[in-house]
Order: sequence, then structure tokens, then C-alpha cells
Amino acid sequence: MKRKLMFLSLAAIGLASCNGGFKQGDGGLLYNIHSSKGGAKIKEGDFVSLNMVVKTDGDSVLNSTYESGQPSRMAMPKAQSKGDIVAGIGLLGEGDSATFKIAADSLFKGGQQRPPGFKSKYVVFQIKIEKVIAKGSLNPQVWQGRITDYIKSQGEAAKAQEPVKIKKYIADHNLKLEKTPSGLLYVITNPGTGEKPAVHDTAVVNYTGKQVNEKVFDTSVKEVATKAKLQVDPMRQYAPIRIPVGEGKVIPGWDEGLQLLNKGAKAIFIIPSDIAYKDQGIGPIGPYTPLVFEMEMVNIVKPNPNAPKPAAPQFATPPPATK
Repeated sequence: MKRKLMFLSLAAIGLASCNGGFKQGDGGLLYNIHSSKGGAKIKEGDFVSLNMVVKTDGDSVLNSTYESGQPSRMAMPKAQSKGDIVAGIGLLGEGDSATFKIAADSLFKGGQQRPPGFKSKYVVFQIKIEKVIAKGSLNPQVWQGRITDYIKSQGEAAKAQEPVKIKKYIADHNLKLEKTPSGLLYVITNPGTGEKPAVHDTAVVNYTGKQVNEKVFDTSVKEVATKAKLQVDPMRQYAPIRIPVGEGKVIPGWDEGLQLLNKGAKAIFIIPSDIAYKDQGIGPIGPYTPLVFEMEMVNIVKPNPNAPKPAAPQFATPPPATK
């Protein structure tokens, strides 16, 4: 009996070694728990805030909440299969961190498309659980109240950090900026010629938008999108976009900033959240997130009273538009 137990133990060690230190769970899920605080494990319905990096097994990053500056928040769903990532998260509690490996063939079955050029055998999830608010038998109003209080506290922390992030970005890039009364920070890096656009003119611009961590989230320039490893939409035409100036079709920082540029001018805008996406954020842009835009005024088109108004500009995610 002892020999049998020893054989099974050695076999388990051998399996772990073959998987690079990973343990094998139900459904073929491979996992390696790096730290455990010993708290209660996450259950279906619990509120979870987590940071996550999704990679190929060759360490090519597919997605990262750290790059977007905001964790993923959700009510814990029901696992769809024994070996999916939801089942993996259920092995963790608040403060825990782990790496999970899921076979790509399993993850992308059922018609779900693989990312362009994806050839990895596994999809790797590196997860850190930041906060858990257990639903348990709590009154729904009490439970929602705790979630609201937590999200509010996180927003207040992000708001306090915003001026710090802007100051650091300016110092790191040694920028000499002008500041408008609204808070828009800008520098003209290449002067243009002629008049600047007036309200109701159409600005034809190239742009690249990024966060202060240098993560590019959108651009009108295909070469920049490729270099930044953005998911390039094959149906999208990368070209200068047309924006009706001063008509509220874009974020306030753009509406104001475009009127500072004449034809041919290039500039850097640093746009605080107050004149961007405020306390709500959008897509990968979190609340109280300052944005950096590299702008080029390609042309300025005066309105033709007999022509239809130009349509709202088409952007990738997220569109720099405001309600």
C-alpha cells in the first residue's frame, strides 16, 4: 500500500513538472496559485474586482487591465464548463493571485474567433483579486450599497492621482506647455500657416490617442496602429478624419484644442478628465483618466451653405465623443 501511495505521489510530482509547476484541475484547467490570503473563495453572484493580464504562451500580451488603468468589475457569473476561467477564479479569494492556462482549442470553440495571427497552444490568464464583496444572505440593498461605496472610494483615489500622473508625464517628457482656462494643456510642435478653424468649420485631422502610461488606444494612422499592436479592423479606412468644429461632436478638450491649430500644425494635447470622459470613463478608459493626443491639422474646410452637414466622425474604440 505504501509503495502504491509513493508511486502516486511521484506521478503527481512528475505531472506538475511537465506542466511547468502548474497543477491540473477539472476540465484540463492548469493553474498555479502564487499567493493565497486564506480567505473565503469567490462564489457565484459575489462582486469581484480583479486585475488581469491575458497572454499567449509565448508571453505576447492580448489584453491587460493594468494598461487600461482600471480593474475588471463584475458579479461572479456561473462557470460554463469545469475548466473555464470562471471556474479558475472560483479557486481564489480576496488578495489572492494566480496564473491559469486554458487550451486555445477549448477557449475558441463554438464559433468564437481567434485573434488575428494567434497560434498559441494556450491562453494564459494572470489574475490578482483586488476586492470581493460576498453576496451571501445579504439584503440586496445592503449588498449594492457596499459595492457603490467601494466603487466611489476607488473613484476618489483615481481623482486624487490624476494631477500626479499629469505632472509626472510632463516631467518625464520635458514638455513646455500652455494651459487654457478649461485646463487643456498643449504645445504646438510644428506651426502651421493661415487662419485657425472657426466654429462650424470642418477640421481634417490625423490623431493618435494614448494614456499617460503610453498605451495607445486609438489612431487614424495605420502604421501607428500596427506598431502599437492594436487590433486592426480590416474594414476601417485609416485616414484623416473630418470633425465639425465647436459643435459638441467630440470631447470638450478636442473642440477647444482644434481651434488652436492652423493648417499644417502639429501639437500635443494633454486633456484632463474634466474635459474628456470625466468620472465615468468609456471602454478601456477609466474614470478620472487624463489623455494624451498627438494631433495634426491636415486641412480646414469652410462650410458650404448649400452642402449637407458632415456626419459625425467615425472612431475606433473609444470614440472621443461626448454627450
